[in-house]
Amino acid sequence: MPETLPAWLTEADLDLYTEEFKRTGFRGGLNWYRNIDRNWKLLTQILSGAKIRQPSLFIAGEFDGVITMYRQAFDSLEENMPGLRKKVLVPGAGHWIQQERPNEVNDLLIEFLASL
Repeated sequence: MPETLPAWLTEADLDLYTEEFKRTGFRGGLNWYRNIDRNWKLLTQILSGAKIRQPSLFIAGEFDGVITMYRQAFDSLEENMPGLRKKVLVPGAGHWIQQERPNEVNDLLIEFLASL
């Protein structure tokens, strides 16, 4: 347990999550990970070669574990996203970028939307 919560997570937030998990359990969240191999197999069959052509913005945290594990995919996003206008790795941030850095994410979203 950390001595203090990060600035982006309040005691009230933690209490809310705790109560919801008490109420609903954590099975749904875990089942997504339990089924991940099957999801990958099905998605590759359906989406192999597909490209995202819509104007796009990609925002992630520099320390997001997904980016760390799949850095090559991040580096080559443009190959599968010809409509990618901008990709941003927010310094010092992790996986829950919208919670960790809401102002930066909102600024990037507003800038992107204004450009359309």
